[in-house]
Amino acid sequence: MPNAKVTYQGKMVFEGVSGSGHRVTMDSAPEAGGENQGIRPMETVLVGLGGCTGMDVVSILNKMRVSFAAFDMEIFGKRAADHPKVYEHITIRYRFNADRADAEKIVRAVNLSQDKYCSVSAMLAKSARIDAEIYINDEAITSVSHGVG
Repeated sequence: MPNAKVTYQGKMVFEGVSGSGHRVTMDSAPEAGGENQGIRPMETVLVGLGGCTGMDVVSILNKMRVSFAAFDMEIFGKRAADHPKVYEHITIRYRFNADRADAEKIVRAVNLSQDKYCSVSAMLAKSARIDAEIYINDEAITSVSHGVG
């Protein structure tokens, strides 16, 4: 079972330690009492989403024997105006430097991650619409949505 320990460090700083021993420092903005010494907790959610879906996509593309020169994601989250200010809309922009001939396989890998494998995406889709935009060599290929909304 995955686990974590989060320890108060003072002011608004917390240190998180994952069950696998990796550390992350979290803090809030100065206007919220913090000192901007670490990532915001809600930012970690978006980073976790990117890591989860990215690992899925790479694994699937490796199984399909699709190579790529580069792959990154930009993730944008829009939160609710009222507390608890959950994410209501998330856009993941998947960007590949790859052979355009592999576009169909890349789209399939992203869809499999979003619809079947990524547990972070599945959790967030219960409260947010998630749009996946796929670009190959800076050309928009397709956009798909899932989740609420």
